[in-house]
Amino acid sequence: MDALLQSLSGYAWLWVIAAAFGGVLWGILGGALPGISPSIAMALLLPFTVGMSPTIAIVLLASVYVGAEYGGSIPAILIRTPGTNSASATVIDGYEMARQGKAGEALGISLMSGLVGGLFGLVVLVIATESLAKVALAFTPAAYFSLGILGLSVIASLSGGTLLKGLIAACLGLMIAFIGSDPVSGVSRFTFGSSDLLDGVKPIIIMVGLFAVTEMLVQIGEPAWAKADKISSRLKLPDWAMTKRLFRPQAIGAAVGTFEGVTPGAGGTVAAFMAYSESKRWSQHPEEYGHGSPEGVAAPEAANNVVTATALVPLLSLGIPGSNSAAILMGGFLIHGLQPGPMLFTKAPDVVYGLYGGLFVANIAMLLIGLVILNPCIWLVNRPKPYLIAGILALVMTGVYALHQSVFDIAMTLLVGVLGYGMRLLRIPVLPMVLGLVLGYMVESNYRRSLLISGGDHSIFMTDWVSAGLLVLSLVLALYTGIKEFTERKSKK
Repeated sequence: MDALLQSLSGYAWLWVIAAAFGGVLWGILGGALPGISPSIAMALLLPFTVGMSPTIAIVLLASVYVGAEYGGSIPAILIRTPGTNSASATVIDGYEMARQGKAGEALGISLMSGLVGGLFGLVVLVIATESLAKVALAFTPAAYFSLGILGLSVIASLSGGTLLKGLIAACLGLMIAFIGSDPVSGVSRFTFGSSDLLDGVKPIIIMVGLFAVTEMLVQIGEPAWAKADKISSRLKLPDWAMTKRLFRPQAIGAAVGTFEGVTPGAGGTVAAFMAYSESKRWSQHPEEYGHGSPEGVAAPEAANNVVTATALVPLLSLGIPGSNSAAILMGGFLIHGLQPGPMLFTKAPDVVYGLYGGLFVANIAMLLIGLVILNPCIWLVNRPKPYLIAGILALVMTGVYALHQSVFDIAMTLLVGVLGYGMRLLRIPVLPMVLGLVLGYMVESNYRRSLLISGGDHSIFMTDWVSAGLLVLSLVLALYTGIKEFTERKSKK
């Protein structure tokens, strides 16, 4: 509490509140627009956080994540088009409720379930993160190297069932991470004589290109989404009787969201569908599911909003981003010279505790803004798609240019966007590439430091029991995933 109060001292708390409200508002609007995922909404703001203080920047990005997860349910309920991937489960019963004239009630259930899930996830984040970080504070450079290898082994679970393509994407990320100056000797590598590459390729450029530009290129080739009717229903929050009925599905969603959130690679989409399935299994009215069940809206919305906080547990405690949005948030830390992981709690505790306070404000802001945002969101999804895409691309280019006033950065962003589009066509997952990019420096630098300490003796990675344990765990995870994929392919044949 002392660190929290110190991080919010003076006028800082006013800026934290402003960042939380602004981030949630932007996130809801972005989530309400089909095709704009939470990670894309965060990536669009990432370049504009450069001049902010670290705490304000991180709170702003995290609040966008919170708002976007709720905002995705708005078009899912109104026009049967999920604004985010995790809102896909909400479509099933949310749109059926809208067809029955209960759109306002469905939106109210989504809002309150999101609030419950978000606050529960925040409690888990505060309890679990610092406990893991205290254990990790005893890590040596060898242990950090092995931790990076463990993070890269997560690629197996992020590969969408195709381990080879995930490895290809990760290798691309590692290759990009090695561009620039050697972390020990300072010798330039893979710069091809370009002074713009001496400092390496900034993760922010890769993330904005892969997430925002790639998605806009994909949307250009997609048909326009449906338009929302001017529904005469107003937002209706659940009454006491409905609140009691929703307790069980919300609890199931919170439990599933906690487990899936702390598991790298799972994310809100998996959590939402698992919560929907389990709530139906334990419901007293399973026959209503698929026909406009309020419980069918509450469970997935609680689950995907829990994930907004619990997905940050491995990021803050171990420095491993387990989802697209967590990777974008990691980019926000790196921009301000902060490395997520256990040392973050000793080097910048004000940022961590400021993030906790900001997430609490963000969830309250989601409730307040959600009460008045319905009509603007209906207007937003009714705008012509070409105008929206052009506006978003202009915003991307403006933000990237504002980083260093460099045309080279704009060209690099567009090039990465085209690369991401090609990867999408070839069904090569993007997240392993981001993981390779952000963990590449951690793996290489700690590998080199460990060898300097040991005089070139590689046995240091096995004599350090923490390092040895992490390497064995990485091997077990890789073998398990490889055997599982081989078995599934063999059974399909």
